[in-house]
Amino acid sequence: MSPASLSRERWENAQVVLLDIEGTISSISFVKDVLYTYALDRLTTLAHSSWDDPDFQISIAEFPEETRPDAETLLAHVHWLTSRDVKAVYLKQLQGKLWKTGYDNGELKTPLFEDVIPTLEAWKNAGKTLVIFSSGSVQAQLQFFSVVEDGQTTKDLKPLFAAHFDPTIAGSKLEKDSYAKICTALGQEPNRVTFLTDNVKEAEAADDAGVHAVLVDRPGNAALSADVRERFAIIQRLTDLP
Repeated sequence: MSPASLSRERWENAQVVLLDIEGTISSISFVKDVLYTYALDRLTTLAHSSWDDPDFQISIAEFPEETRPDAETLLAHVHWLTSRDVKAVYLKQLQGKLWKTGYDNGELKTPLFEDVIPTLEAWKNAGKTLVIFSSGSVQAQLQFFSVVEDGQTTKDLKPLFAAHFDPTIAGSKLEKDSYAKICTALGQEPNRVTFLTDNVKEAEAADDAGVHAVLVDRPGNAALSADVRERFAIIQRLTDLP
């Protein structure tokens, strides 16, 4: 069997480009080594210095009760989730709040792959609707795109996107019903949506919903098997799309 080829017809027919973030338009290493580390460090400081503060207790209220009897138990649970990249909604919500501090005070800036900004701007100018679907909370997504590195300066990319979805809104990224729900929310038939992701299981779920799924093979991403390459079109840069 030969690798799957990109369906130019399905891509050109797509009105909506639905985008994953990690491993698709920004590196996995930035998310895991920079953002996750920042959130852990910030949480550690707050847990030890502000445990009894009502605002802090509100910020962790969605965590399972057994994980928050004290600071050390909470931190151990968060370390466990983070080390296994568990997409727990309550953790993602908390990370978004912690990252906001970093973006607001200038400690965090978002690097995107070099092809991303010009390509997204070109797609939007060509009339395509750009939408984000990420495991990170919508709040975290908005922060992520508010301070994006652009040469020697930064750029706010939020105006590029027509909508943002996270698991609290659409459901799990591994379930086909989530993609159907997004299509309904956008008023689009699934065959008018192209989803770009690095995650094979996400691509399978989108494909099952009738969405055109394309895998993005960036440096540092998990290796793609021969079987996967036979089933899905694969690009290395956004500019590989016609």
